[in-house]
Amino acid sequence: MDIVVACRAFVAVSGHGSFTSGAAAAGIPQSVASRRIAALEEHFGSRLFDRSSRAVRLTPFGQDMLPTARRLVDLADAMADDAERARLRPLRVAVPEICPPHRLAALVVAARRQRVQLEVRPAGPQERERLCQTLEVDTAIVAVPEATALWRVPLGLAARTPFPAPTVFLETLRTGRARTQARRRILIQPEDDVAHLRDPLTRAGQSAGLAPAQVAIAPSLVDAAAAALGSPDLLLCSRRQAEDFALHWCPLAGPRLLRGYDVAAGAREDLDQLRTVLYADVARSLGAAGDGAAGDRPRGATE
Repeated sequence: MDIVVACRAFVAVSGHGSFTSGAAAAGIPQSVASRRIAALEEHFGSRLFDRSSRAVRLTPFGQDMLPTARRLVDLADAMADDAERARLRPLRVAVPEICPPHRLAALVVAARRQRVQLEVRPAGPQERERLCQTLEVDTAIVAVPEATALWRVPLGLAARTPFPAPTVFLETLRTGRARTQARRRILIQPEDDVAHLRDPLTRAGQSAGLAPAQVAIAPSLVDAAAAALGSPDLLLCSRRQAEDFALHWCPLAGPRLLRGYDVAAGAREDLDQLRTVLYADVARSLGAAGDGAAGDRPRGATE
């Protein structure tokens, strides 16, 4: 016997003074209400209603039990409401601030189709880790080396003019002896100011004979893109970013640089939502290789 549904019938009938009206109020047939109340009476070993007259009256035992039955029904209703609110709890996610707003909006819509309420918070790589560690967000898309990455974004150089070759060799950026020759800088945007991207590029630049100032960290993506649009400087970026800024993009001959991303979360369920259910949608928001095509999907991931 389900005591909650039996008590719900008991409360409804007692409130209306009629099995017919009480059953209608509870949304069940009269016969079902009668059976549930009879089962409750059998369970407790005493009658709840006096059925000796045409009117339905509570017995003394029924009067004593009614307040508790009402509390039980109210608690069950409150628990159902709490469960619904918990199910609709926003999943707060720190995402790279370079993700285009329309891609993030598409990610939120895709999540809602999976009954996941995403609340995205764009931030830089260090800030995303901090937000996750301080529990200001539930999960974060964090920057990781390529070897441990779930999503990967190939990087190259972007410039305002086309490149003369299909790949860029850093040696071609060395300045000549003429002092009038401008030094073309490689500008690293804040999203790529992480050790596993910045350090290999800096070392490769030194080995190729570039001046130390030719590999520089830009204060923002906008500043870096503006420099690439208005000068011979080069922007380290993804192909999609170059297209967004109407820049020409070319891969590096070396080193091979890829943004790597994974998920950090406190709860396993939150981790799985992004790693599996929303894998392809996260890939599209990041501009990852293949945008989450089947060949790039991790084992166990689903649409």
